[in-house]
Amino acid sequence: MTDAKICGLTLPEDARLAAEEGARYLGVILVPGSPRSLTPERAAAVLDGMAPVRVGVFVDAEPEAIRSAVRTVALGVVQLHGDEKPEAAKALRDELGIQVWKAIRVRTSADVLEAVERYAGAVDGLLLDGWSAAARGGTGTTFPWKEVAGVRDRIPDELTLVVAGGLRPERVSRAVGLLRPQVVDVSSGVEAAPGRKDPDLVRRFVAAARSIR
Repeated sequence: MTDAKICGLTLPEDARLAAEEGARYLGVILVPGSPRSLTPERAAAVLDGMAPVRVGVFVDAEPEAIRSAVRTVALGVVQLHGDEKPEAAKALRDELGIQVWKAIRVRTSADVLEAVERYAGAVDGLLLDGWSAAARGGTGTTFPWKEVAGVRDRIPDELTLVVAGGLRPERVSRAVGLLRPQVVDVSSGVEAAPGRKDPDLVRRFVAAARSIR
């Protein structure tokens, strides 16, 4: 079964709905100044009482800021969206004892292969996102799924593959069929407005992901 991650959560009712519908991961953006950004204290309140794994998104954050957020929010995954080097990611993983995912903005399959070479052994997962000049993520931009599918078998089994970028409920089946990810990740694709989820889209997205085996 492919797991679903609902990211960019800003409201407790949206987090509750995602959890109730069966999302395995709930994501919060901990990047000051970015759309959908929360402070660690607010993120903890939004996710209060939620059972799914909590994922915190960071961009080139100082290690102490990440450590503090992990404690405050009770994160189970640190998702790095900046220019973090493999050795820094590995140091965080070893110190914190939780999963670290590295996000890669993909333009061609060569970007994926380069990321595998650099980060295998240093992180637990690679998140493939669409490339955009506008932002590090959350833009709803896809990457060339069919081209990347051609190198899927060169991603080691020990790396969790997370597919993001431009996903919507009606596109999940195609993404999973081509790329065989363990996790599909969505933010803007299930929103009624920035930071506010559409309940029907969340239900349909999680159901679509969970129906694929």
